[in-house]
Amino acid sequence: MAEAARNQDPTEARIAALDLPRGGWSAAARDEALARVRASGLPQRRDEYWKYTRPDTLVQPEAPAASLFEADEAPLFGEIDRLKIVFVDGVFDAEASDDLAGENIRIERLAEATADIHWARDLYGVLEARGQNPVARPLAALNTAFAQDGLLMHVTGKVSRPVSVQYHHRSETSDAMLHHVVRLDQGAELTLLENGPAAARFNKVLEVDVADGATFHHVRAQGRDHERRAATHIFARLGTESVFKSFTLTANGVLTRNDCVIELTGDDAVAHVAGACVGDGDFHHDDTVFITHDAERCESRQVFKKVLRNGATGVFQGKILVKPGAQKTDGYQISQSLLLDDDSQFLAKPELEIYADDVACSHGSTSGAIDETALFYLRSRGVPHVQAVNLLTLAFLAEAVEEIDDETLRDEIVGRLEGWLDRHIG
Repeated sequence: MAEAARNQDPTEARIAALDLPRGGWSAAARDEALARVRASGLPQRRDEYWKYTRPDTLVQPEAPAASLFEADEAPLFGEIDRLKIVFVDGVFDAEASDDLAGENIRIERLAEATADIHWARDLYGVLEARGQNPVARPLAALNTAFAQDGLLMHVTGKVSRPVSVQYHHRSETSDAMLHHVVRLDQGAELTLLENGPAAARFNKVLEVDVADGATFHHVRAQGRDHERRAATHIFARLGTESVFKSFTLTANGVLTRNDCVIELTGDDAVAHVAGACVGDGDFHHDDTVFITHDAERCESRQVFKKVLRNGATGVFQGKILVKPGAQKTDGYQISQSLLLDDDSQFLAKPELEIYADDVACSHGSTSGAIDETALFYLRSRGVPHVQAVNLLTLAFLAEAVEEIDDETLRDEIVGRLEGWLDRHIG
């Protein structure tokens, strides 16, 4: 109670700066989410799950300004046959987007799904609410309450081409909230791509319900806007023999906090979460993951690699919770950083909490510099110093990037990493 009271003033100031959408099928979920925000208060540095990351600019009433820049690279995933959906500063851009109709998938905008009865009513805010226990995630609840738009995707079978969501930042003071809901029916399959800086300040929630035997692939790249501040949240629930795989590339940005909360509720489910992060200078990147095993013979992997230089900071907080009865659990977690100078830092908090006796769970975290022996080996064979450093850096990131199943998507991510290294290291 004392902590909630301490947070009350900044929480109410943030709420007062927002407009709560009224009416329709999402009204009850929004009201409940707003109550959760007020009960817990918005995060502060002293909160346990924010001890390594200052949330100040994510919770203040007005978004900090972020300068605009011209992209000097071709759009990621631009050569892939995909269904393209574009948001500009959190607003849907119909002219730049494809027709939302697709085979085995129904896509609607949250802003236009105004009927009193809608399939998303059973999911909107539901997985987010489940993810508030045992750790409060008030920025996600704030999103559920106030998000003006987003995508509602109902997948009934295998979708032959990826759905690609592109975000663009064109206002120096944009403050965007988007809430996406994905429902995959039994045996369905979808690949979702996300790319771009989105807004000066961005708060996004993605709720994914993966039914029995369904497969969800997710690849996203968070853009090169150096002044971007973002808080993203993924909440996923997995049924029997279902598959969930998510990979995130983050390149620069002042502050990025990526939360991922996954529940494996059906036997023989698989959940992989991975990330490759490259940061330079005034850069703070936080991956916080919580995976709950609540069924038998399930597999989870967390693979996170961060490359940091010129005083950049990387954070990883990862937990595997194995509930009673979740026998034959296979849980793997690795978080590693490559520090390219003495000024950068990596802060890690890996956790295991196990209440079953027949499991194979492991976690590890390391931080270090370039392997001088490997560097000498390459240099002795005529490889220039900068090229050698880049090769060793890509090799370090490879374990995370290899979590992407699709070779074409994997090659695109590697190409983007190579471009970052060329610009920042030479």
